[in-house]
Amino acid sequence: MSDKTTRRTFLKTASASAVAMSAASYARVPGANDRISIGIIGCGDRGRGALMTGVRPHAESQNVEITAVCDPWRVAREKAAAMTKDWFGRDARQFVSYRDLLALDDVDAVMIASCDHQHTTHLEAAARAKKDVYVEKPMAKTFDRLLAACDAVKENDIIVQVGTQLRSYASMTGAREVYRTGALGKVARIEQHRNSWRPYWYAYKKEDVKAEDLDWDEFLMDAPRRPFDPVRYSGWYGYRDYSDGPVPGLGSHFIDLVHYITGAQFPESVVCLGGVYTWKDEHAFDAPDHVTALWTYPEGFMVEYTTNFGNDSGSTFKIFGDTGVLDLQDWNSPKLTPDGVRAKEAAVKEVTPVENVERPDHVLDWLQCLRTREQPNADIEAGYRHAVAVLMAMMSYDSGKRLIYDHAKREIREG
Repeated sequence: MSDKTTRRTFLKTASASAVAMSAASYARVPGANDRISIGIIGCGDRGRGALMTGVRPHAESQNVEITAVCDPWRVAREKAAAMTKDWFGRDARQFVSYRDLLALDDVDAVMIASCDHQHTTHLEAAARAKKDVYVEKPMAKTFDRLLAACDAVKENDIIVQVGTQLRSYASMTGAREVYRTGALGKVARIEQHRNSWRPYWYAYKKEDVKAEDLDWDEFLMDAPRRPFDPVRYSGWYGYRDYSDGPVPGLGSHFIDLVHYITGAQFPESVVCLGGVYTWKDEHAFDAPDHVTALWTYPEGFMVEYTTNFGNDSGSTFKIFGDTGVLDLQDWNSPKLTPDGVRAKEAAVKEVTPVENVERPDHVLDWLQCLRTREQPNADIEAGYRHAVAVLMAMMSYDSGKRLIYDHAKREIREG
């Protein structure tokens, strides 16, 4: 599109390929020459190291700029602002509260990389401010907040990309195409064991966070009132007040890929067991270091996610069929194998690499959709589906009971 393209010309072109676009969404299509202004909510390792750096390679081609950053911790906030200064040559506006960032009329979209217990609050508020959103997974920590956030997204017709970026890998899209061929035959079990010698939250633990540098109430939000603790703040992944551990934290990627590759949408039922078995120390982390969740799906297969944070052997990610196996343990190089299949029925006779199916990377996909108003690869529906599955699992973990999901009623209950 030339530099002389007018906003009106662009809108006419866009309308031809977006006949289903609502009036509200249509009105927000940026012109070809309009720079999209992005705000960052949550400037920690994920916000800076994944989302901001994910935008950077595409900033010029997509005509976008990060213009505002928000974080309750001064240190993270200033690091993010320094990055934007280096990249774009001018100072980003800095805020402690997401409310102040969302009040900016000139911010078009936000990227949410806050703590797990904050995601739905930030997402709902951004939707009501009519800002488009990239939101990290897991999308929700409680079911009622999930429903409220998803409803706000739909009511305000914003574009949402959820941070389950593995579904945008060329390798995983290739695996989906293999699955669609029927080469696996009857699939009855899908499993991932994602193990490590210690829980990932220990890597984030810091003793030197100072109370005067942090708005503790802004961090807690609606979580239980606790006295300031630098380890509780920095190692929040390991505390149930703010995160529910590896099933939503890591298993959300897995369950989203199950949905993406197989086309399944919602589990019928789940049971989940686990606890803190290995890492009992002075920090009193209460997110499980050992956990197993088992879902059943109406498509006729079981799905298992297991974490062992006491020994890093035995990790696996496989889709088992009666004529073949998809081995997805190496995310970048999945394979179709005849393992465990009777030779005469095997779809392949030897290990066969899965061919990549190229697609835009996850952040670029979102940036492109901000202009086209098309739905991105991990839209709000995909996020809702993975959130339902992991929330069911953690509700089962807490109750010790089998739970079922009723999609028509949007209800999780014993069954």
